[in-house]
This record gives sequence, structure tokens and C-alpha cells, in this order.
Amino acid sequence: MARARDDYPPIADYALIGDCHTAALVSRDGSIDWCCLPRFDSGSVFGRLLDREAGGSVTVEPQGEMLSMERAYIDNTLVLVTTFHVGGGVLRLTDCMEMRANADAVDPHRRILRVLEAERGSVDVRVRITPRFDYGELQPWIRHEGRQVYSAVGGDEALVMSGDLDLSEGEDHEIIAEATVRPGERLRLSLWFSRPEQLDLDPPQASDPHELDRILDGTIKWWRSWARGLAIEGADAGGALRSAAVLMALSHAPTGAIVAAPTTSLPEDIGGERNFDYRYSWIRDASLTVRAMADLGFESEADRFRRFMLRTAAGSVSDLQVCYGVGGERRLDEMELDLAGYRGSKPVRVGNQASGQLQLDAYGELVNLTWRWHKRGNSPTDDDWRFIHDLVEAAVEQWREPDAGIWEWPSGGKHFVHSKVLCWAALDRGLRLAEECMRQAPERRWRKARDEIREAVESKGYDSKRGVFVQAFGEKQLDAALLLLPTVEFVDWDDERMVRTADAIREELDDDGLIRRYTVDDGLDGREGAFLACSFWLAECLAHQHRLDEAREVFDRVVACANELGLYSEEWDTKTGQMVGNFPQGLTHLSHIAAVVALQENTPPE
Repeated sequence: MARARDDYPPIADYALIGDCHTAALVSRDGSIDWCCLPRFDSGSVFGRLLDREAGGSVTVEPQGEMLSMERAYIDNTLVLVTTFHVGGGVLRLTDCMEMRANADAVDPHRRILRVLEAERGSVDVRVRITPRFDYGELQPWIRHEGRQVYSAVGGDEALVMSGDLDLSEGEDHEIIAEATVRPGERLRLSLWFSRPEQLDLDPPQASDPHELDRILDGTIKWWRSWARGLAIEGADAGGALRSAAVLMALSHAPTGAIVAAPTTSLPEDIGGERNFDYRYSWIRDASLTVRAMADLGFESEADRFRRFMLRTAAGSVSDLQVCYGVGGERRLDEMELDLAGYRGSKPVRVGNQASGQLQLDAYGELVNLTWRWHKRGNSPTDDDWRFIHDLVEAAVEQWREPDAGIWEWPSGGKHFVHSKVLCWAALDRGLRLAEECMRQAPERRWRKARDEIREAVESKGYDSKRGVFVQAFGEKQLDAALLLLPTVEFVDWDDERMVRTADAIREELDDDGLIRRYTVDDGLDGREGAFLACSFWLAECLAHQHRLDEAREVFDRVVACANELGLYSEEWDTKTGQMVGNFPQGLTHLSHIAAVVALQENTPPE
């Protein structure tokens, strides 16, 4: 294992800003250390998150003795405010990515806006913009486009930099500015994506400060207007809204795709090899996201993702992938980059070879997605039904096969219980849709297969001595994914078998009050952390079993793993008390929402 470097900020030090096309991570000290342009899965332009020397960043450095700092999102938005207390002054840094009334625009600005204001005293600042295209491979050609306007060109990509800071070219393919921010004064920096040919045809003009102020105000209004759709109240509603905002930011507006995370290769085991690229749209994660968002009242995302999957997969159900690019791309070939890696964690991967795995639960997730859409009053069209029919038929044909499962098992397939149950769900929901929507289907064949799956799971996927479901047929180990069996109504939440399974998972997969995915060797080196989504699943399960005190205890333990902004990573290292894995992780946030909803639904009114 590589020696972990300690000059990288903890993952919890980062905040997310986004525009429903891509996203950026801002560190506690005000540095933008990660941003891929123009899409989530494009090459990074700022990638210091994965290589402190070569990655590139946008830093804002208050000069003088740093006494303290705090940060928060403006209420009901993803607009970040970082406040620095420096010597006798107080500097306020506001960061956002521009949102417009038409967030679905095919060609948005993809603009990062940074605004500096002195709340007290005068504060000297130094700004340094170091673009490094294609994951740090390309040092840019810096061009002076006009007064207060510079561009950085790398290959067929460009970044335009402007504002009312006094920008100048530095020595190392960078742009720098030094300024004194005085009380009542506002200085702005705008960075937006472009193409070299576009710059040649239409040279960029200096940003109008008043227009940048309108963009900031418009972005705040956009998020607050969206947040008014929240349909729950109570003490946990604020946290649920923050998780929903993260999921919204992880959506790709032009297509409806939802990425699992905005980052790649943040390690599950610091210094180890468990580093993967999550900047793609997983069927499972996105389907669960739709469920979570709809439960909060944000229903439009459901149809957007459903239509994305219909466009992407309906013509090739026999070759259904578990994840796709945000534009529906199928080729996600995995490769390794020559980057230092977060705290020395290598390899740094882009692409994801899991896209070629057989994961049988995808069939159930997609059919269940259409079932939930139908229950909200939207019956499937003829084209929808052909897609559903083919998905159910694929489940009939393949349910007996071993697969990689929900955890993308790297060391060969197994007969995972969760996968079999999701095949059962595909058949069960397919039969219900056929009946309620009066659609033709081979119902006898589907019922026979559904009954065979149930019999197989209850005999081969159940440990009769302990009275619990197990990870895979013929094995004794547990798997936290078993906590999801009631979500597709394979078993009731309070069925005695499910109660015993939840108790066994809580005992055997416990990691300092959190839950691990499993304990069996998966063939990868290193030890991953506790999986935060699984811990929320346990809280959800206990709540539905009306064990509210236990559910609240587990829930509060997981909530404590968020940073002060309410953002969650993929996992938690209980030995070091730090976040690990990609960040922020959509699966954790949607599971947080599901747990909040379960607690609300099962808590008696006062």
C-alpha cells in the first residue's frame, strides 16, 4: 500500500456547488480543487483533489493571520458562503454555479461565480487560477482577450476568466490577481467554459459586474423556488432538503441522467486500490433517487430518468448495462491516469469496468420504477410496455444465473439473494402492470417464474437455523442489501424473518454503531469503511418495524458522519473518524431521505 500523504484536506473539508450539468468541490480554505467541464464525466479542468501539484485549482487566499473561518449554504440553496476572520477584518466569499430559469438548456454557461466582500475592515487577498485540462495532462495556452478578460485553451476546450479583479498572467500557465477588499465593496470573478473556435469567432467581453450580481441573485432565487416543492416538515426536514439538493445537483438536466457522485477515485481505503469512478448514471442508484425525491414531493425527476432509461436501453434490453454515461453512452472503458491520487491512493481510474457486469437487480429496479410511476397516475404507453415486457422476459431467462450483484462483486459472480429478489420484483410488478393497465403478457409463464424465484430464495437464500436471510445461496454470511427486501414487498417489514435479519445485520456487520456492507473477502486488498447508505437502510428498516427508539439511535449515529454542511461521503473510516470514498455520494443522500420518510411515517402524532 502506498504511503498516505497528509497534505491533502480531509474529504469532509469540501463543499459542493453545481448547475445540473456538472459540479465543483470547494475546500474549507476557499480553493476549488475539483471541476470537470463541460460534463460530470469530462476531463477535469481543476483536479488538485487528486494531485496537489499537477491537478489545477482556483485559490482565494486572504492575507494575514487567519483567526477562524466558518461556512454555510445560503438557506434553501446550494450557494456557498465561506467567512474568513483575518487579523482585524472579515472576508466573505460566496461561491455558486450559475442556475437559470431554463436549467435544461443544452448549451448553458457552465459558469462558476466567486464573489468577495469585506464584512468588516479591509482584507488583502491573492487569487490564483491554474487551469489544467484533461486531468492535468494539458497545461493551457493563456491568452489575453481584452481588458479584464483572459482565456485558457487546452485542446478543444477553453476556460474564460473575467470580473472586476485586476487579472494578470502569472509565470506558470496561470492567472493571478491581488486586491484589497474594503468594507461595503464587492469584487467578482467569473469563470465559464467555452470552445477555442467559439472564442475566435466571438471574442469574449469583460463581465459586467451588475450582470454578475443578477446571476448570483437569480441562482439563489432558482434554488429557493425549487426548494418550495418540499412536501415534509419536522426536525429532519432541513437535512432531507439538503440531501435532495445534492441529488438535484447530481442530475444532468439535458438528458435526465443522475450520476452516483461527482468524483472519481476518492479511496474507500486511504492509500489503497479501492478507488473507482462514480461519475456515471447507475440504474439502481438513479431509480432509488427517483423514489426518494418523489417521497419528498419532487416528482418531475421520476419521469425524466424513466425517459432517459427508455431512450438509452429500450432498444437493447438483452445488453442492458448497469450504468451509462450522462448522455446515454455505453462505452465506459476503464483506464488509469498518471496522477498522484488522493493522499497517495492509486490507481486513479476514469471509466468503470462494472458497466459490463451482469447485475440482475437492474431489471427489477426499472420495472419497479415504471410501477411507481403508474401508481402516481401515469400508465405506460405502448412503447413503455414493450420495454417493460422485454425487461420481465430478461428476468425470466436470467434469474438462475450468478451475477455481480448490487456491490459489483469483483471476484466472480454469486447467486446473490438481493439480485434474485429484484428479479422476483420485475415479475411481480410486470404482472401487476399487465393486470391494472390491461396489457397482454404471458401471465402463466411469469407467475411460474415468480413462484420459482420465491421458492429458491426461501429455501437456498435463508438460513433456517438462525431464521435469517443470507447474502447468497448456500452461504451463511450476511449482506446489508438484505435490508432492502421489504422495499419491493418480497417480505413485510415486520415479518419475523425480516426482524431477525435486521437484528443479525446490526450485530454482525456493526462497525462502531455503523453498518458495513459485508464481511466476506471480496478479492480486493484493503479494508473498506462502514457503508453509510447501509446504516441508513437499517434505520429505515427499524422505523418500519415500529422500533422507533432503535431507529432513531442508528439514524443519529449516521447523521453525525455528515460534515457541517450536511454532506455525506460513501463510507466512514471508524478507526480515523474520517470520510472515505467518493463525495458527496448520491446513494448515501437518497438513503438518508428514505430513513427520514420512514421515521416520519411511523412516528405517532403528538
